[in-house]
Amino acid sequence: MMVTRTKIVAGLAGLVMAAGMTAGTAGTAAAEAVGVTPSFDVVALGDSYGSGTGAGDYEPGTEGTCYRSRNSASTILVEQLRQRGTTVRFTNVMCSGAAIQDLRQPFKGEPAQLGALRRDTDLVTLNIGGNDIDFAGYGGVCVQADCTGAPTTAILDRMPALKQSLSGLLTEIKRRSPRAQIVMTGYGRAVTRGQNATGIPLDPICDAGVFSAEERLAGAKVSGALDATLSRAAQAARARGVNVRFVGPHLNSTTLRPEFAGHSLCESTDPFYRGFDALAPGQEGGVAVLHLNRQGHAALAALIQRKVPIFAAP
Repeated sequence: MMVTRTKIVAGLAGLVMAAGMTAGTAGTAAAEAVGVTPSFDVVALGDSYGSGTGAGDYEPGTEGTCYRSRNSASTILVEQLRQRGTTVRFTNVMCSGAAIQDLRQPFKGEPAQLGALRRDTDLVTLNIGGNDIDFAGYGGVCVQADCTGAPTTAILDRMPALKQSLSGLLTEIKRRSPRAQIVMTGYGRAVTRGQNATGIPLDPICDAGVFSAEERLAGAKVSGALDATLSRAAQAARARGVNVRFVGPHLNSTTLRPEFAGHSLCESTDPFYRGFDALAPGQEGGVAVLHLNRQGHAALAALIQRKVPIFAAP
């Protein structure tokens, strides 16, 4: 488990007290320690699923381009740290549409995302890989045509290359930020693989003419394989000494974690994903369809907080 500098400061204060010093002296020592301790440095890297496309309340200048939402899981976690009294320097460079190679070069008029990493970066949140296999394009085929058969086989065949690309990326992040904890997140399952729930209002995307029963099963297979690929890439990198942890909606390639089970589109009055509601006037449009909504990002942030020790409440 990585020990944060904030916890080190707290430990120093406790040791001073234990040595029999007065509370006033201890407080001075702790304050001096805080004064020379840099802030906790967090960098958010990735694509639309990480940036919060679909979650609303976007940072000025990013709506219509990178769609960096103040409701994203990374932003929620940073705010929780700040509310606990931690001084956080947060650099969010996630951008909708980014693939792994786009992190290394200027993209949508912004500098390369990897350039935001520093030697003293403590934490990197990372959501990437979907655009490398054209996950969004596959979803579009499901909506507009038939994604079973060849389209599903084609995207599944891209998983080994994605794992290899992730391996190189995680190694590069470690090289740039050698002491950073990396938290890599997954995509989850946007549409239930089962039948529509009855007796509740459903998004138009749930019409059988949009997502057939066969397409739901195929889509579930792809989304499960994607998260499993991310998880395996993290495991392999960790075996090489990269401090990375994968946290995603899937428990394994076929089963969602309890926190996400029952919250895919078409099975709940409280879905964690956007459907065709994103196409309504004044909404983001097709870029947000099948992406986590505000509730989904809140659930992901809560899951990360439980799974990653540095976010655990003191």
